[in-house]
Amino acid sequence: MPVPTTPIGRVLVTGGASGLGAAVVDAVTEAGGTPIVFDLRIDAVPEGVDAVAVDVSDTDAVEQAVREAAERHGGLDAVVTAAGIDTPAPIDAISSGNWEKIVGVNLIGTASTVRAALPALEASHGRVVTISSSLALRGVGHGTAYSASKFGVRGFSQALAAETAGRVGVTNVIPAGMRTNFFADRTEQYKPGPDAQLIEPEYVANSIIFALSQPAGCEIRELSIMPATEPSWP
Repeated sequence: MPVPTTPIGRVLVTGGASGLGAAVVDAVTEAGGTPIVFDLRIDAVPEGVDAVAVDVSDTDAVEQAVREAAERHGGLDAVVTAAGIDTPAPIDAISSGNWEKIVGVNLIGTASTVRAALPALEASHGRVVTISSSLALRGVGHGTAYSASKFGVRGFSQALAAETAGRVGVTNVIPAGMRTNFFADRTEQYKPGPDAQLIEPEYVANSIIFALSQPAGCEIRELSIMPATEPSWP
């Protein structure tokens, strides 16, 4: 018997101009859905894709942008919170501003985007896919802000799933390091070495599409994607 699937529909993707977010936008388009991109810079977004320049750590701005996007598209069917940043450093060497910015984008940005989208998602019985990290399973040194934010995203996702059960689907995706420009601005000390095991963002994006296309009444609550030899798991 064929397994029924849910159409992808209208999918809001934060951080959708690059990295994992861009891979999700491509995967949504290929699956017949309509991606909507939020990012700081949107010049790299494919032509024809609705894109909004917004800082997801600015709660008021992102909430307004979500409401306006839902109005433009007649609702939303899913939100994927792929926006994320990091500046690795010892806790006594990272500025308070950078520490708070990491948490602001990764955790507060996730929560404010989802909170603003909830009315539209409840109306469509839609889904949320949050992105944490393998470093939400085990913290590492020089990553206090990033791990704190990603542990927070995982906890937020579990609480949101419990709170909205039966009304909105919630999946937390836990990827390990991906082959993106996420590491490009780091000093050599914090860049993956030549032998680093990284996964392609397209692999993670395909898993997100899998979660979004589950039949009504079936939810994937947590999904880990990483190289077979990933050292940060379990």
